[in-house]
Amino acid sequence: MKSLANFFFEVGMLKRTPRSGFQFLGSGAESVAEHSYRAAIIGFTLARLDEKADVGRVLQLCLFHDIPEARTGDLNYVNKKYVQVDEQRAVDDLAETLPFGDDYRELVAEFSVQESHEAQLAHDADQLEMILALKEYKDLGNRYADEWYPFSVRRLKTDTAKRLAESIWSTDSSRWWFDDDEDWWVKGRR
Repeated sequence: MKSLANFFFEVGMLKRTPRSGFQFLGSGAESVAEHSYRAAIIGFTLARLDEKADVGRVLQLCLFHDIPEARTGDLNYVNKKYVQVDEQRAVDDLAETLPFGDDYRELVAEFSVQESHEAQLAHDADQLEMILALKEYKDLGNRYADEWYPFSVRRLKTDTAKRLAESIWSTDSSRWWFDDDEDWWVKGRR
């Protein structure tokens, strides 16, 4: 049980591990845990829209793909040009302590290789989460988000994710909660 308690504490580090790409965007902040949570919801959605996908597998891939970053940190594309991380060692070291260590290794490897349909959906969920964040920052005035968007779209693998990205980019991120019932916004009741 102690190794599982340690695992849960390690996963908790992701709440305090910042996603480093926002440094280059010039605005925004997000933890790896925040990113992983929304990516899992997106992955669930993509898998449900796909008749062939194993929804549970996509969720597992989304939830576990960034756990190594509790040990390695999050490296953005600039960092990756210069820093070489031994992610496999981080995965193996953690896996040795887990009763499901082989499952964990398999999930991280499957996500990395991106050959299975489920891994492609999980990868798309990961990228769509970034596209959502970019759109949110664009709507708040970050002019660089428009430059990043095309690169994120080019990473998408499935047609559903590509269509969803277009819809995300054309949707005002702050309007999901605002309906057009003027009486509500004036009187505060229906």
